[in-house]
Amino acid sequence: MHDIIDTAVAAGSFNTLAAAVTAAGLVPTLKGEGPFTVFAPTDEAFAKLPAGTVEALLADLPKLTAILTYHVVAGTVMAADVITMDGQSAATVNGAVVAINTQDGVHLNGASKVVTTDIACTNGVIHVIDTVLMPPEA
Repeated sequence: MHDIIDTAVAAGSFNTLAAAVTAAGLVPTLKGEGPFTVFAPTDEAFAKLPAGTVEALLADLPKLTAILTYHVVAGTVMAADVITMDGQSAATVNGAVVAINTQDGVHLNGASKVVTTDIACTNGVIHVIDTVLMPPEA
């Protein structure tokens, strides 16, 4: 078993996420003790963003960091725990909350669907999502 970063890189479907986490300087944190729950958007999720969005974010590290930390919840939250949270929200490391809906699968903020759950890591868990989450504007 590997940490969150090594697990994501080994999966091969999180190249954009890995590049973004590296650019934002979050690798040491996500390789740290944790535990963390990461809602990890796939490369396909990033591809859904309007053209030029990823490049613009890579040039705006504070905004990129805010978006990436909006995908992380402190502690280990397994799928069985999320199922009981319908209509609730979870506080992210970003400080903003993400809304949870468990009707017809698990959805975050009404749009992003959790497509794979409970990828165990030495310092937490990864849940794969199909859409990049955008935090509310400050």
